[in-house]
Formats: sequence, structure tokens, C-alpha cells
Amino acid sequence: MTTDQPATRLALTSVVPVWSLAVIGSVLVGLLASHEHYLAWLPLVLAADVLLTFCIQLAIVQKEGLVDRVMACLGGSVAILGVATLVLGVLQLRAA
Repeated sequence: MTTDQPATRLALTSVVPVWSLAVIGSVLVGLLASHEHYLAWLPLVLAADVLLTFCIQLAIVQKEGLVDRVMACLGGSVAILGVATLVLGVLQLRAA
């Protein structure tokens, strides 16, 4: 079994910006939003991740592996935002 280097590089270049947006968006929500609105802003970060994912995938000409790239982008974003939700939810409960 061999690994196709261009496909792996293409997957990484399409996944990293989406995951970065999820991390940066989560940190910004934690820093800028009030305690009562943490959980209201995180779905907007996920919506931005979905839009960025589809914009990146439309910009990529190669159609092979589209579903794998989209699932990697969105699966990682959901995992990152799940951890952020847990952390910010605990912070919200402590503030109450």
C-alpha cells in the first residue's frame, strides 16, 4: 500500500485553514463574548467553518477525495468546537 503524496498534501492544505478557523474562533469567543453568550456564538463559528470548507473545496480543481477532505475538515472542526463547548460551558457555569 503506497501513499499518494500530492493527495496527502492537498488534503492538508485544505484541512489546516478550517481547523485554524475553529481554534481561532473558539479563542475569540472565549475572550470577547460575555459568559452568558458563549454557547450562542460557537454555532456561528461552526457555520463559518462549513462555509470556508465548501469555498476551499470549490476552489480545488481535483474532485477525487472530495468527501474525504470535507469529512476531515468538518469532523476536525466539530471535535475542536466540542472541546471548546465543554471548556466554555464549564466557565459559564462557574460564572453563574
